[in-house]
Amino acid sequence: MPRCIIGTLQAFSACALALTLSGCIGTWGIAPQTQTLQANTLSPSAAIEQAATDAHWPYQQWWRAYRDPQLDHWIAMALAANPSLAIAAARVRQARALAGLAESAEHLQGNGQATLNRHNWPDDPFYGPGDLSGATTWDNNATLGLSYALDLWGRERNASEQAVDQAHRQVAEARQAQLELQNTVVSVYIELSLHYARRDIIKAQLAQQEQILDLAQRRLDAGIGTHLEVSQAQAPLPETHRQLDSLDEAIVLATHQLAALAGKGPGEGAQLQRPSLVLAAPLTLPSRLPAELVGQRPDVVASRWQVAAQARGIDMAHAGFFPNVDLIGSLGFVATGGGPLAFLTGRKFNYTVGPAVTLPIFDGGRLRAQLGAAAADYDVAVARYNQTVIGALKDISDQLVRRESMQAQAHFAAESVAAAQKTYDIAMVAYQRGLTDYLNVLNAQTLLFRQQQVQQQVQAARLIAHAALVTALGGGLQAGSDVPDQERQAPPATPATLAILNPKPRARP
Repeated sequence: MPRCIIGTLQAFSACALALTLSGCIGTWGIAPQTQTLQANTLSPSAAIEQAATDAHWPYQQWWRAYRDPQLDHWIAMALAANPSLAIAAARVRQARALAGLAESAEHLQGNGQATLNRHNWPDDPFYGPGDLSGATTWDNNATLGLSYALDLWGRERNASEQAVDQAHRQVAEARQAQLELQNTVVSVYIELSLHYARRDIIKAQLAQQEQILDLAQRRLDAGIGTHLEVSQAQAPLPETHRQLDSLDEAIVLATHQLAALAGKGPGEGAQLQRPSLVLAAPLTLPSRLPAELVGQRPDVVASRWQVAAQARGIDMAHAGFFPNVDLIGSLGFVATGGGPLAFLTGRKFNYTVGPAVTLPIFDGGRLRAQLGAAAADYDVAVARYNQTVIGALKDISDQLVRRESMQAQAHFAAESVAAAQKTYDIAMVAYQRGLTDYLNVLNAQTLLFRQQQVQQQVQAARLIAHAALVTALGGGLQAGSDVPDQERQAPPATPATLAILNPKPRARP
């Protein structure tokens, strides 16, 4: 029989023996147990169905709908200097570097080494090195080592793909951090605006209280009033001054918080002027719901990339059950004796080349445990993705309901303020003409200012509801344009996986 055929048969025999021995470690029964939910299979709320009549997505700089240039400036500063965003950006760079590290294992590896040693041999007739006994020589070598992983079962390829998926996940998480920062800045800014509005109401209340006190004093001086009326007019003044001082404190603290969010010192907040927020246009939603709604959220995108990364982890663990074959070689010069550079001569040259096979036979269950852990990690990632999708739909539905409620509450609050103002005006005119006592004026005044404060709180809640809804929709960051496809998120098609995720129907008796 020709030698080439004999060599081929020997190679096939070696591979068959290797696969047979590796079969001692079985993978049967180890596979993921959980499947990803599809957003289209979940029942959306009535609020989402109603919102589907609109056809636009929130644009990326969604806070410009408030029409406040100062808010635009502070969000720009926060996006440029906030420490949490710097951390998120550093994690993205780290993930990309780790992806490059994993991809490097797929390429040819080479390293060089050279040593120059002056060696003194022992002078010992029993243990000595023969002719070199008592001699001092050069013992030098230079080696270039080469290795290349054949990656027959895709271990290195899946490792690099997993690292790339993790880098995508970090990008999505950085977008989520950016979105949360924008929402926080807007919310604090709205609270600052509310503090100013409440301060105006309290100042107006103080002015009217002082006016009533002046009127009561003049009535007393004219002999048609009483000291009781003057005392009643003086009583609320200290509390009103206290409320003003409390609001001044809240305003300063809000500026400090905004400065911290922008990555600045507290003194930077002193430059903030009174907000001028206006919510002119209503927020519109995409026409296809709920899949596009959920898919645009950065947290959902990050969860999908995590599922894809864990799917690659199963492939890596599964590849460990098969023989690993690498091609290795080396080129070198080795010499003991002679001059310091004698080892570089051609007659001192040597080389090695050939395959290196690593064969798992018995490992005490290590490989099965690794595969089981990878399958469990995949199940955890899928469950978290499903939880994120369900929570996203709930969040969107809640914010839509809240937005509609805030619009209705704003209408009712305006009606309440108008009615309270009318009651106060009537009571004040009657008091000035001596047709009623001060108590009716005080009650009407208290009702008016209470309704004005409620109206301001409702308006602030409406602005915050707008920001919360945009955040629930993903803030226009378009993270959904960078998502893994369904095939990449699916677990590897091993026999155990197919048996668990696609069970055969039982035959009816």
